[in-house]
Amino acid sequence: MANENKRDYYEVLGVKKDATDAEIKRAYRKLAAKYHPDVNHEPGAEQKFKEINEANEVLSDADKRARYDQFGFAGVDPNFNPAAGGGNPFGGFGDFGDLGDLFGSFFGGGRSTRRSANSPMRGEDVMERLELTFEEAAFGTEKEVSSARIEDCDRCSGTGAEPGTAPETCLRCNGRGTVRVQQNIMGMVMQSESACPDCRGTGKVIKTPCSRCKGKGKVRRSFKTRVKIPAGIDDEQTLRVRGEGCSGRNGGPSGDLLVTVSVRSHPIFTRQGQSIYCEMPISFTQAACGAEVEVPTLEGKVRYTITEGTQTGTTFRLKGKGIPYVNSKNRGDEFVTVVVETPVRLSREQKELLRKLEDGGSASNLPKRKKFFDRFK
Repeated sequence: MANENKRDYYEVLGVKKDATDAEIKRAYRKLAAKYHPDVNHEPGAEQKFKEINEANEVLSDADKRARYDQFGFAGVDPNFNPAAGGGNPFGGFGDFGDLGDLFGSFFGGGRSTRRSANSPMRGEDVMERLELTFEEAAFGTEKEVSSARIEDCDRCSGTGAEPGTAPETCLRCNGRGTVRVQQNIMGMVMQSESACPDCRGTGKVIKTPCSRCKGKGKVRRSFKTRVKIPAGIDDEQTLRVRGEGCSGRNGGPSGDLLVTVSVRSHPIFTRQGQSIYCEMPISFTQAACGAEVEVPTLEGKVRYTITEGTQTGTTFRLKGKGIPYVNSKNRGDEFVTVVVETPVRLSREQKELLRKLEDGGSASNLPKRKKFFDRFK
């Protein structure tokens, strides 16, 4: 199955990315029993069963799961080599390694630009989503975020070697992590560097692997951290929590935790930037005669005077009642659009009063209506 057509392994098993080994095993057994070809003869069941087995094979193995989390499907490819860097632009001619090494060797020298196997490497970032209420996004809050990350194994302190032993320098590459390879290409002998096959580019050989991390020096752990949400954050914005990602290698810094927020909709207000908007119904009498009304805001109700003769669609502004600007004391405004509500289910007496009101009125009481019919003439 081509990588571009594959589904995410966590999605295949229906588990979260921070699922425990027990949760993964439970999900696998349930799906395997459902789609096993001996019991399920529906079209596509056999392919589904193969997909489930492939996902379980990766996610149930700590080493493969760590590589999958960091590098995706490429990380569990049999030909995967993290020390080899990016893709090979000369795929039909073998691995040239670093182009600086290639031409440096071909023309008699030159300094390699390949990263040392023991150079410090920053850890991967961890990404999570967090749902907030409209008010939490507006005024800020503090939330606990749960996730999982790759950390140094606490048994071997990240060395990969069983306590009491230590990694040894690779004899084949003398700790460089790379070896020189000669290739005959179109009649020319060319040299390049590739990852050492004995140490897989690390420069170290572990003869007694740690029983907990299987010699990888890294384990996957769940963690929780408190994240401060600033007032004014908007939907789909991302917060960066420094140092809460995966641990680095060779003394490199940890990655970060990236939290993208999803803000729930509000039953009354909508947001555009730092401004908020709402529609508020008022009665026919309030619109005609004017009145002091209570207007909802994010911080409770405020009093506002409606002028007489107010029409449907009239918008007024409440300054400073909108969303705060992030890391600022300033705030946006609230815009309220009034909708004159026509009374329903009137009694006979009420209807008669309204008819008398209309009969006793004049064209000057209904200027829009007069203008409309004047244009019609």
